[in-house]
Amino acid sequence: MEEKRFEEWIGVKENVHYAGRVPDIRDGEIWWCAVGENVGVEINGKNSAFSRPVLVLKKLSRYGFLGVPLTSKEHDGSWYVSFCFKNRKQYASLAQIRVFSVSRLYKKMGMVPGSDLQIVKNGFQSLYFN
Repeated sequence: MEEKRFEEWIGVKENVHYAGRVPDIRDGEIWWCAVGENVGVEINGKNSAFSRPVLVLKKLSRYGFLGVPLTSKEHDGSWYVSFCFKNRKQYASLAQIRVFSVSRLYKKMGMVPGSDLQIVKNGFQSLYFN
């Protein structure tokens, strides 16, 4: 079993919460996001910021969005959708979709083309509603 860093994450989480960041976001953007140190099969952030790239699937308000954590590790199955971002294959982890606060975002990486965003949305639709 991998070593968990819950206590370290709590300190980072407090900083994220009190930083007061409210970046303006748009559907289709990819941001570095402080995902955190999570439980069980939930996807974790990496590095000292406990972060990973997250695709903004749908902006819900100025303060929250439906986000899809990304990984560059190859995966198969209906719960992953692949697309290319900045000449690198990314896998959208559809099983890990959740609502995030924009406060967790700290660096915009760029925007996916509308066709790739639609691929992810179609994968989401297929996984959850078919």
